Amino acid sequence: MLIKEITNAIEAVAPLYLQESWDNSGMQVGSADNEVTGVLLCTDVREEILEEAIERGANLIISHHPLLFRGLKKIVGRTYQERIVARAIKNDITIYCAHTNMDSAVGGVNFKMAEKIGLKNVRVLSPQQNTQLKIVVFVPNEAALQVERAMCDAGAGRLGNYDNCSYNMSGEGHYRPLDGAEPWAGTVGTIHKEPEIRLEVLVNKAICSRVVAAMLKAHPYEEPAFDIISLENEDKYAGLGVIGDIEPQDARHFLERVKEAFEVETMRYSGNLDRTVSCIALCGGAGVEFAGLAMSQGADVYITGDMKYHDFQGNEERIILADIGHYESEHYTKEIFYDIIWKKNPNFAVDFAQSESNQVNYL
Repeated sequence: MLIKEITNAIEAVAPLYLQESWDNSGMQVGSADNEVTGVLLCTDVREEILEEAIERGANLIISHHPLLFRGLKKIVGRTYQERIVARAIKNDITIYCAHTNMDSAVGGVNFKMAEKIGLKNVRVLSPQQNTQLKIVVFVPNEAALQVERAMCDAGAGRLGNYDNCSYNMSGEGHYRPLDGAEPWAGTVGTIHKEPEIRLEVLVNKAICSRVVAAMLKAHPYEEPAFDIISLENEDKYAGLGVIGDIEPQDARHFLERVKEAFEVETMRYSGNLDRTVSCIALCGGAGVEFAGLAMSQGADVYITGDMKYHDFQGNEERIILADIGHYESEHYTKEIFYDIIWKKNPNFAVDFAQSESNQVNYL
């Protein structure tokens, strides 16, 4: 199996265009064209994990957090990132990460967290905004299917658990080819009427150019007519955080369950635990910015990491805020990677990094 077969499988679940603008998900070091000898999964790429990969003979490390957020100006061993890059290249090891694209994907980090605590009716807490476009193209009847397939194969027409979604409406196109034209149908200098299909598909803005290129290649006309329309729809199938329901239960008991599920040593929280909770919101990593959104959607509890002192104040009677730690909230991302690779090839050697640990310690 080639490395790109594994990374393509991950990106089928969490396309890179879902990542935040400040992020650096994807290939970090190495080549996607190498054959895989073994895979090591981790949350953060540390020097001890690279050493473990070398010892195990694994030439692909997949992490949740990027090794590189910004470009390196020098590689002289001053930082752990520089040392890892140099040694990974020397040992022909590829490093790949899926960070906020996996956070925002349905079935990604936050959905895994929801699974761990048994949430039902799970939906995205903060859907992505202004990412959807509609492409409308006019195609002669006999070519409509090939154009539709080309666009959908390029990534258009996906909506939740459905793909190849489109709308077709019959009509009649009029045009007159001028001197120099080489029309697919009709005669130069004569107005031509052609039975056509108005074909509409949704597409994420990030891959629009790819879909348009596929459409133009498949379209029989010399000058296809098409529109690209911006939509104000939110993408309820992509975004940060989730919200869902549990059976009504004592808040203190629920937080104890959360501690156990995420292997939390110390939980910081605010709010009244002498209450019953049934609506839970959460966001893996540093997600304090969505606490207000959780309240506005009726959450009894909001779970995240990296909350500051003043973040806990002011809403103690409205909601229970729980900081379980950044690492604790996301270290199960490795299980998502494992499941994706196992479905691709159940007989392949994939291991969790045994040398990984939380870089934040507690006394």
